[in-house]
Amino acid sequence: MEALIAVMIGALTAGGVYLLLQRRSFPVILGLSLLSYAVNIFIFISGRVALNAPPIIGMGTAPTDPLPQALVLTAIVISFGMTAVLLMLALGSFLHKGDDSGDGGMP
Repeated sequence: MEALIAVMIGALTAGGVYLLLQRRSFPVILGLSLLSYAVNIFIFISGRVALNAPPIIGMGTAPTDPLPQALVLTAIVISFGMTAVLLMLALGSFLHKGDDSGDGGMP
């Protein structure tokens, strides 16, 4: 289970970094979203997710920590707001210049 999650986090991170290196703004926004998903999964897994365990520390054989769940919930809200702001900036740039490339108008 841990290897599968590690591969999933690695794949999301690799895809996010690849998309961040693109010239257009929409793939960059998607890359930031993929990176935020990878970080959210990493934080969530750091809380020792166990099958059939209660969500409170000390009530079972494999205690889980509720703090990473709260951190992930907060990070989801922040990344949604960040994505909305970046989409509005990209849309404004597209409407102003006519394309969404990030080269600053260079030919």
